[in-house]
This record gives sequence, C-alpha cells and structure tokens, in this order.
Amino acid sequence: MIDKIGQLLIIGIRGKTLTQDEAEFIITNNIGGVVLFARNIESPEQVHALCTQIQATRHKTRDKLPLFIGIDQEGGRVARLKNGFTKWPPMATVGKLDSTSVAFKLAMCMGAEMRAVGINLDFAPCVDVFTNPKNEVIGDRALSSDPEQVAKIASALVRGLIKSGVIPCAKHFPGHGNTLTDSHEALPIEDTDIERLRSVELVPFKKVFRARLDMVMTAHIQFSKIDPKYPVTLSEIFIKKMLREEMRYKQLVVTDDLDMGALASNFSVEEIPVRALEAGNDILLYCNKFDHPQIALDAIAKAVKDHRLSAKQIDESYNRVVTLKKDVLKEPDPVDLAKAKAVIGNPDHERLSAAITAGAVPADLLTTA
Repeated sequence: MIDKIGQLLIIGIRGKTLTQDEAEFIITNNIGGVVLFARNIESPEQVHALCTQIQATRHKTRDKLPLFIGIDQEGGRVARLKNGFTKWPPMATVGKLDSTSVAFKLAMCMGAEMRAVGINLDFAPCVDVFTNPKNEVIGDRALSSDPEQVAKIASALVRGLIKSGVIPCAKHFPGHGNTLTDSHEALPIEDTDIERLRSVELVPFKKVFRARLDMVMTAHIQFSKIDPKYPVTLSEIFIKKMLREEMRYKQLVVTDDLDMGALASNFSVEEIPVRALEAGNDILLYCNKFDHPQIALDAIAKAVKDHRLSAKQIDESYNRVVTLKKDVLKEPDPVDLAKAKAVIGNPDHERLSAAITAGAVPADLLTTA
C-alpha cells in the first residue's frame, strides 16, 4: 500500500539537476512524478539532461513505471520554458482569433517542444472563464469571457497537446475566472451559486472532458453557498458529487499545489493530503516545500492504517495513474538531442507565434504535416 501511495504524488525538486537524495526519495517511495519550475530550467540541453535523469529513476522503482514530468506551459506570462524555446502569446490573444485550427496547431507545436526534452504533462490549458476584469491572477491567461468561446478553443488546445504526445491538464476546476484573491496567498471565497457555475464556469470543463481529457486540476477556492466548510480541493461535494457523479468524469483529478496559502493558512500540513484524498483527488501536487511529500506519505499511511482512508480508494486512484501511464507514456525518455534541437525554437513555430500575436495566421502555417 505504501508503494501505491507514492504513485499519487507529483513533487518539486530543488535545482537544475536531480540530486542523489531526490533520486533516492523517488526510488524508495515509488513517486509518481516531478513538476518543473523556472528554478529547474536553464536551456534545452539542460532540461533534456534533467528529464533523462528523472526518467532513469523508474528502472529502480518498484513499479518501474514512467514518471509524469509536468510543467506550467500555458503561453504568455505563465511559461517556464524560455531560453531557446519558442515564446508563445498569452491565451487571450489566441482566444480573440476564434480559430480552432490555430489553437490546435499552437498546442501541437508547443507540445512537440516539451515532448522533445522529455516533458510529458502540461498543466494547461487554463479553461477559466474571465468574468471579472479585476481578476489579475487569471487575466490574459483566460481565452475569453464567453463560456462557449472558452469551451471551443480550449478543446482544440487539448486535442493539439494530445496529438503532440503531451498530457493536457485543464484547470482550475470549477473555475477561477471570477476571483480577486490570489490563492497562492490566501483562500478566495466566492458567493457564486450552483446554477451560475453550471451556466458559466462549468461549460468549458464539460466540453474539454469530451475532447478525451485525461487530467483536470482543482482550484483552491471556497464556494460558501455550495460547500460552507471546505475549499474545492478538499471538498467531496465538488469532486465526488459534482465532478465524478454529475459530470461523469472518469479520469485523473490532480490538486493544485497543496502548499499554496489558500490551504496552508487554514489546514495543517498533515491534514491537507489526507483530506484531499478523502475528497476524491487522485494526485497530490507538492511544488516548493521539499520536506512536505514525506510528511504527506506518512500522514496518508497513518490514515489508511486508522481506516480513515480506505485501501479501496487508494487502489482506485493508483489504478487510474497506472492505466494512463501505460496507455500514454510508452516512450517516456526525451528524443535524441539532435532531433530535439531541430524541434525546439523551430522557425515555423516562431513564425506561427508571431502571426498569432499579429492577429493573422496564413494557411500554410496551419498544415499538420
């Protein structure tokens, strides 16, 4: 059971190479994946080497499963891959073009660059509906203020990432587009009711689910009229009832970073992972506090032993992880470095990005060859 719990964690690492201690932690605990940030990235060659290092640990784990290697690569101001990689415009710019062909091609090209260096999971697209102009947290990360527009373009982005061999993860369920508070710092509390969510915020999620989406990320927001006790990430009402039962979503649910202020200022380090699994999440994301994954593993193991968490639920989440990895991550290592360099920052990608920014994309840039 302990080995299965490890597969339910995606963790951050400290630097631009994998330390021996980090490798041993991944191997010993059968950890499911790693998430990369700016601190981990210097150049395409270095990211390629780092992802090679990370994937090499799988051969020594119990399950020998590929690791998820995730990143926030949305385009615009949320883009961890910079030097040497194509710089893509913000999603608001993409949304204004109102072209599924453009969105699909952008996502496919962006995914190809990630896949070339060994990144197989993108915490994107952002499918939040931008209904509050004062919401600087989301802002130009959103495709549109129109739910149907977000739904249409986001679905094309999902399909493009899938085509490139990268797993997309839609966020932030059930919608972060109306908030003012930054959940990195504190807990946003919204008075939105369920009818409003169904008519606006949930519309894009329903559409991207039909685009064969394999992963969705929860928001650290409390909707007090729907669940007065827990924020979404820790709420059975949102995850088990709304997402699983009402929306019939069968794939993986991942938390946003569990160390963000929205949760950390209201719940203990030991309580958060246990409650997140109780609520129905499959994968726990730990980005910046490097001692917290061990605390989480210990707390979850204790909760299983004390029968607070059922072994059946751990098995169900574990099986979802294993199934996706076996189905999608058949060749998890980065491509040959010479081939990778031909993809990263490719002139056609640069032309596409510039054309999207200019607001007019010639047809020759949209061929999928």
